[in-house]
Amino acid sequence: MEVHECVSFILVKGDQVLLETRSKDKDSDPGMIAIPGGHMEKGESQPMTLLRELDEELNIKPQRCGYLCSLYHPTTELQLLHYYVVTDWVGDIQSLEAESVNWYPIINAPVATEVDRIALSEYRRLQSVLKSVFNNGGSINNICG
Repeated sequence: MEVHECVSFILVKGDQVLLETRSKDKDSDPGMIAIPGGHMEKGESQPMTLLRELDEELNIKPQRCGYLCSLYHPTTELQLLHYYVVTDWVGDIQSLEAESVNWYPIINAPVATEVDRIALSEYRRLQSVLKSVFNNGGSINNICG
């Protein structure tokens, strides 16, 4: 079975996370509340996909971000989701591809899939470490800012 790589982005503002309600015409997870993201295109690196997808889906450019984890997600295809945390960005968030995007408390985020629940749990587990990196002006892996 072919693995389809994707990049998902956990946008964090205080104790809230931005989630999308996926379009009903999507092949994978239609209509579900999810962490936004998209497929990697041929020849793209994860950071390139992150920058492209943030622009295409939300019309923003990240200033502080970093890699969190990678998890498999069996849906209509086998996906390998690479999760990134974004804590600062430039631009006003717009929902350009999803039905809608909304802020939810991280602790009770109503994500529909187990893979997104695991990623948010991993973020909460590492939250204090990640905050210290970002608050010192850093970006993990020097991708953003």
